[in-house]
Amino acid sequence: QVQLAESGGGSVQAGGSLRLSCVASGYKYSWYCWHWFRQAPGKEREGVAVIVSDGSTKYADSVKGRFTISQDIAANTLYLQMNSLKPEDTAMYYCAHDRGVCDSGRRTWGQGTQVTVSV
Repeated sequence: QVQLAESGGGSVQAGGSLRLSCVASGYKYSWYCWHWFRQAPGKEREGVAVIVSDGSTKYADSVKGRFTISQDIAANTLYLQMNSLKPEDTAMYYCAHDRGVCDSGRRTWGQGTQVTVSV
């Protein structure tokens, strides 16, 4: 059974940086799709970034150029490097792993890690 554990959240001033990590265990898929999502208070959950097993990535327009998604294959770990943080980046951040292709029907969620960006 796939399990995900996020870490790296915290409080930072605008313009600062954080790196989120998500460690996956209990799976053996060679074809995958990793996601970072976020949900701010009172707002809908939104996709932040995606990386697939061929290394290709995509980002939400709101974070493109500031955030970088990557993975350490050997460590089964997903990362989100967050630079030039803005107060509007404040949210609970969740990682997710899709088995095979990018498909919400094949998704396992982490518990989330809080990111708070102050002015």
